[in-house]
Amino acid sequence: MGLGEMGKQIKLKRRGKGGILYMVRHVPIRYRVVETRAEIWVNLNTDSETSAQQKAPGVWDNLIAAWEAKLGGDTTDAEKAFASAQALAKARGYRWLPAHEVAKLPRHEFLDRVEAVTKPNGEPDRLEAMALLGGAKEPAINVSRALELYWEYAAEKTRGMSKDQVRRWKNPRIKAIKNFIAVVGNKPIAEITRDHMLDFRDWWNKRIEKEDMSPGSANKDIGFVENTLRLVEEKKRLRIVFPFGRLTFKEDDDDDNKRPPFSESWIKDKILAPGALDGLNDEARAVVHVMVNTGARPSEIVGLLPHHIRLGHNVPHFEIKAEGKKTKNKPSRRVIPLVGISLEALRKFPEGFPTYRFKDKISDTVNKFLRENGLLETEEHTLYGLRHSFEDRLLASKVDERIRRDLMGHSLGGRQRYGDGGTLEHVAELLATIAY
Repeated sequence: MGLGEMGKQIKLKRRGKGGILYMVRHVPIRYRVVETRAEIWVNLNTDSETSAQQKAPGVWDNLIAAWEAKLGGDTTDAEKAFASAQALAKARGYRWLPAHEVAKLPRHEFLDRVEAVTKPNGEPDRLEAMALLGGAKEPAINVSRALELYWEYAAEKTRGMSKDQVRRWKNPRIKAIKNFIAVVGNKPIAEITRDHMLDFRDWWNKRIEKEDMSPGSANKDIGFVENTLRLVEEKKRLRIVFPFGRLTFKEDDDDDNKRPPFSESWIKDKILAPGALDGLNDEARAVVHVMVNTGARPSEIVGLLPHHIRLGHNVPHFEIKAEGKKTKNKPSRRVIPLVGISLEALRKFPEGFPTYRFKDKISDTVNKFLRENGLLETEEHTLYGLRHSFEDRLLASKVDERIRRDLMGHSLGGRQRYGDGGTLEHVAELLATIAY
């Protein structure tokens, strides 16, 4: 009785005339250390050859999965052994439960598990018992190991990011975990108590007071620690209840608005005064000029690829999209017309800005120059203030809110986005009225 290619290795045999069909196959040598039988007979619970042929491949796959899990469980590595026990339970058709929960199962379910781990000689199979009776010990994962696991489990969050974006995404999380360990120690995550979390909060409270730091910085650190530990607990199914909640600090209403806009007179008379930016390298100076009339983020401008810049179009423009990098959010993907000094700047750099592309350098470079040359309107001002100035100029010119939001890459405040908004021609005409 054949099963195509599988028929060369698997046979179907009946027990008794016209009886139930069994799958018969030799156990691969790889699995002989966890399966004592050289040949196995598996009841397929059918007397139909057609049904048996359909069932056999899946049954064999489950056996392979179980043997692989048992191989993985025969190790001194606690994490691998625990993961293998969970995988073996699943392959056998059971839900993984720790021993104390197995003991609470209804009698028939408990006895079913006991019977499943018992060998023909009446002795329990150690690895089967670890899986089905909850004998595997939950691994003691410390905080630093949790961060290593987090990178693996959170990989989908970095999909589409450039290498530099991944680095910038990782760094604050590394810093947060480093701070947490410095305060409470590199403890097994199952031993973290409410007191440990409150100690971490108290440490941040002192920093906020003594170092004039933002509550937002503390909240980010606390959030990164919580997210890391929760994801690891969830993926590992460790059944740990973490003592989080009510740990964050109240932020000032204007905490997110600490980069004020430059006034129009400052932009015109200081930043764009003849020779004011001559000390900047050509690419950095052009980035500033592009930002003035587009309001694009510095990272968006330096992330432009050559084919994103369309100077030959009847309305010169560039497109911001997730290519080679990840955009901040979906509304950030947009098209912006080029006018005034922004158009002139990109005509000088039609291929974009390779010196800064996908690198977290442009803001530091420009801010340092502006600071050293007295071109910051106040100590709170930064390059990013040009983006806020652009938005203020749009508002002062009574540009429609939908167009303003589209240009800035902002959401519509919870409303659905319908249509394409203003045409390139129309938006370019609006920008020409406020352009430098």
